[in-house]
Amino acid sequence: MITPKTHVRERDRLAVLGSYNIMDSLPEEDYDNLTAIAAEICGTPISLISLVDQDRQWFKSNHGLEAKETPKEYAFCAHAINNQDEMLIVEDSREDVRFNDNPLVTGEPGVIFYAGVPLVGADGLPLGTLCVIDKKPKELSPGQINTLNNLSKQVMNLLELRRTKALLERTVISLREKNDDLEQFAYKAAHDLKSPLNNISSTAELFTDCYKHALDEEGTTMLSFIQNASKKLKSLIEGLLEYSKSDAVLREIKEDVDLQELNNEICGLFSADADVSMTLLSDLKNININKAAIYRILINLVGNAVKYNDKDKVELQLAVTEGENMYEFHITDNGPGIEKKHQDYIFQIFQTLGTTDRFGDTGNGIGLATVKKLIEKMGGSIWLFSNPPNGCTFSFQLEKERQAYMEIEK
Repeated sequence: MITPKTHVRERDRLAVLGSYNIMDSLPEEDYDNLTAIAAEICGTPISLISLVDQDRQWFKSNHGLEAKETPKEYAFCAHAINNQDEMLIVEDSREDVRFNDNPLVTGEPGVIFYAGVPLVGADGLPLGTLCVIDKKPKELSPGQINTLNNLSKQVMNLLELRRTKALLERTVISLREKNDDLEQFAYKAAHDLKSPLNNISSTAELFTDCYKHALDEEGTTMLSFIQNASKKLKSLIEGLLEYSKSDAVLREIKEDVDLQELNNEICGLFSADADVSMTLLSDLKNININKAAIYRILINLVGNAVKYNDKDKVELQLAVTEGENMYEFHITDNGPGIEKKHQDYIFQIFQTLGTTDRFGDTGNGIGLATVKKLIEKMGGSIWLFSNPPNGCTFSFQLEKERQAYMEIEK
């Protein structure tokens, strides 16, 4: 018996093998199907998907063989991977000096015939083989050889899919962790900035009230700049806090919500600052939903409809319908509408149209991003229709049965 040589790039080869995260994994039907086909086509009792590790060969699939692994020093496959460009065929191992006294030949399972196709990864390094084994001498036809080569490619396709999936999962986890860190940073930064900012704003207002008669026009203007900047920064900070807390809102349990009460309460929040009416159009009396989340969504959408409305009287409609799996909401206003060219990016965080609202303030670009985030994590989607200057309709769907907090856990 001749012990197989160590691959010329063994360290790199083992690193590539490890990247597939396949060793000692549970049996899988897709791999077992391929070894069954290989054995049937080649007319052999045994077919294996063998992966050659540092000190052993381990079988991802072992059709016709009970053993799950053997020592590397006895492995025919350890010889096969050293010539990865062609199939290793041993028609009668008893007549081959490399294998004639190999324990796998002289004892169980009695490997007399062997044919193994190297499984070569995208990195150009062999991982192991797809092989067929018989307990008597044998020859393969050109068709059988060709089929075995093709089946080995399918084995590699499965392995590559496995590795790609693992890489994607790790990437998703990494991105989620980075996103969580970013949101935590945004929340902490916003929270820590809020108190000193309130002090700046309050001091500026107090200074203006107490000393406005002693200030010239330039001094008054500078204080006005401070107040306006503080107001805008405060709006941005409050938006960031709301955005970062949206996941916590999703953990609230669903409950029955009276639609008319919901309509009246949302409308009432804005009636003090503008002449607002909101009509409910629905055949439903109650819906079972995450109350905190739907309030947050509607407050943002209705708030925008009120603030950016150019009419003396703001007229809104809230329509709610029920499907088999979804609730669908439509909020229609009588405002100026949104141009088509702006509709694709208004849900992106920090994106604004650059216009001022009815109170002279500009938006922070966080409200609609928060709405979209909440809706999508509740299994829904949001879209809008607008035909300026004839108002705008924001529509969104929410799944009826999904527990939003379960989505977050994933």
